[in-house]
Amino acid sequence: MSKQSITPNALPSVKEAVAHARADVAYAEQLLATCQQNIADDACAAFITPTTEAASESLQQLMAQPSQAQGDLHGLPIAHKDLFCTPGVRTTAGSRILNDFVPQYESTVVGKLRAAGAVSLGKLNLDEFAMGSSTLTSYFGATTNPWQASSGASLSPGGSSGGSAAAVAAGYVLAATGTDTGGSIRQPAAFCGITGVKPTYGRCSRWGVIAFASSLDQPGILARSVEDCAIVLNSAAGHDPKDTTSSVAEVPDFAAQIAQGRESCKGMRVGIPKEYRIDGMAPQIIQQWEEGIRWMRAAGAEIVDISLPHTAHALPCYYIIAPAEASSNLARYDGVRFGHRAADPKDLNDLYVRTRTEGFGEEVQRRLLIGTYVLSAGYYDAYYRKAQRIRRCILNDFQAAFASGVDVILTPTAPSEAFPNDEAPADPVTMYLNDVFTVPASLAGLPAISVPSGLGENGLPLGLQVIAPAFAEQSMFKAAAALERAADFPFLVPQVR
Repeated sequence: MSKQSITPNALPSVKEAVAHARADVAYAEQLLATCQQNIADDACAAFITPTTEAASESLQQLMAQPSQAQGDLHGLPIAHKDLFCTPGVRTTAGSRILNDFVPQYESTVVGKLRAAGAVSLGKLNLDEFAMGSSTLTSYFGATTNPWQASSGASLSPGGSSGGSAAAVAAGYVLAATGTDTGGSIRQPAAFCGITGVKPTYGRCSRWGVIAFASSLDQPGILARSVEDCAIVLNSAAGHDPKDTTSSVAEVPDFAAQIAQGRESCKGMRVGIPKEYRIDGMAPQIIQQWEEGIRWMRAAGAEIVDISLPHTAHALPCYYIIAPAEASSNLARYDGVRFGHRAADPKDLNDLYVRTRTEGFGEEVQRRLLIGTYVLSAGYYDAYYRKAQRIRRCILNDFQAAFASGVDVILTPTAPSEAFPNDEAPADPVTMYLNDVFTVPASLAGLPAISVPSGLGENGLPLGLQVIAPAFAEQSMFKAAAALERAADFPFLVPQVR
C-alpha cells in the first residue's frame, strides 16, 4: 500500500510525484493507475491514440532498473502532442493524410523525456498539422475544454495544442508536450487555466517533430504550474546534432529562479508595450493585465512603459511566412512516398490532386494555397521577402527594449476567454486574431510563458504572458513565478467527465 494517497481529482505536482515515485514503487503504480482511470472515458476527447496498457509495461520496466538509473522525471505520467514521432505508435498530425502513419524513429524530445523516466500515456489531439487556434480542424474531431460555460456549452481548449492543454487541465496527465508556432502552447494554456511555456527557438530539438513552419515551430511544455513546466523543460531541452537549428547553449536549471521569484522580484524591470492595447480589446483582458502589473510592482519589480512599434504588422507578417513554409514542408505528402494515397489514379497529376484533396482538411488547403501564392515568381518579392524584412524589424523592436534595461515583458496571452466550440468564428481571419498577442514573440524566436491569472466575467480562465530575451528563460520563470503566487489560481478545475 502506498504511503501517499492519490485521488482522481487531487494529483500531485511534478516535483512531488517524482520524489514519491522514487521512494515508493507502489506510489508510482497508483499514480499511473489514477491517470489511467481519469483517461478511461476521455470525455474531453483529448487523445487520438491512448497507450495506457503500454504505459503500464513501461512503468514496470522503469521500476526494475537500479535506483542509480532513475531520471529526473522518474515515473511521471505524460502524453505527447500527435506531431511528435513515436516508434511503433501512429503519429497522425491530426490529419487524414497521416491516419495510418507509424514511425520507425523517435523524436528527440520524446526520447529525452523517456530517458529521464517519464511514462507516456499516448498521443494527443491537435489542429491538423498544427494549423488552427481551436482544435476544431483535427480530422479526428474536436477536443473539449475541461471548463464549461455557464450555459453548459462545450468550450474550445484553444489550439493547436488543445489536446495537450485539455489533458493536463482534466488531470489525465501531469504534463504534456506541445509545439508553438504562433501561440499554439500559450493560447490553449490560457483557455484551459494551466501554464504553457514556449522556450527560445532552438532550445528544444525539432528533429522528429512533423513540420508546419520550420523557422517558427518550437517544442515546449504544458503543465499545471510554472515549476512543473520548468522541471519538465529541463529534461526536454538541449543541443541535438540531428537538428541544424538546435542551439548549443548550455541548459541551466530553469527551476532555480522560481523560489526567488515567489519571494521577490526586486530589481527586475518589467516592460509594458503600449502597442498591445489594441482597439476593441475586451475590458476584462485590460483589467487582468492591469492586475498583473500591480502584482509585479508589489513583488518589487519596476514597471517600465515601452514601445514595440512594428507589433501591428506581426499578424499579417506571420500569415505570410507560416503558410509559405507550410507549402514547402507539406509538399512531401503526395501519395507516392508515405501517407494516404488516392485509389486508382488516372495519371500522376490525378494522384497528386486527389491524394491532397482527400487527405488535407479545409484549413490546411487554405494555408497551402496562400503559401504557394506568396512564393510564386510574381509575388515572392511583394509578399514573402517583405514579410521577412518586417520580421527583422519586429525582432529589432524586442532587442531594443531589452537593451534599454527591461528584463521581461508582460502582456495578455489571448484577446478573449475560451469560446464555445459551436460558436467558433466562421471567418478564418477572425480566428487568426486569437494569436495577436503571441505571434510577435514567435516571429522573434523569444521564450514566452502563459500563466493562469484569474477568471473572466463568465467564470472562465484568463492568462498573462511573460516574454524574455533569447535564452533568458531564467528571468521568464522568475517573473512567471511571482505572477503565479499573486494570482493563486487553483490547480483543480471543473471536470467534464
